[in-house]
Amino acid sequence: MVKLRLKRYGRKKRPFYRVIAIDSRCRRDGKALKELGFYDPIAGKTQLDVPNIIFYLKAGAQTSETVGNLLQKAKVFNQLSLLN
Repeated sequence: MVKLRLKRYGRKKRPFYRVIAIDSRCRRDGKALKELGFYDPIAGKTQLDVPNIIFYLKAGAQTSETVGNLLQKAKVFNQLSLLN
């Protein structure tokens, strides 16, 4: 099963995350199928590749809790429901 989750980058005490599509059996920082954006909690910046995220969600991908919250803030689920 494919999951949309965060992959940690950055240095100690300065996290930076990439939103990725990955097989659920792989480890957190394993090889991603596709990178779909980034999230910087320190600066409060988020950039998402919405068309590819919608593609993976339509294909049955599950989101982690944190990525789900990010997608709700970016109103991706609203766009997904409008497309159906």
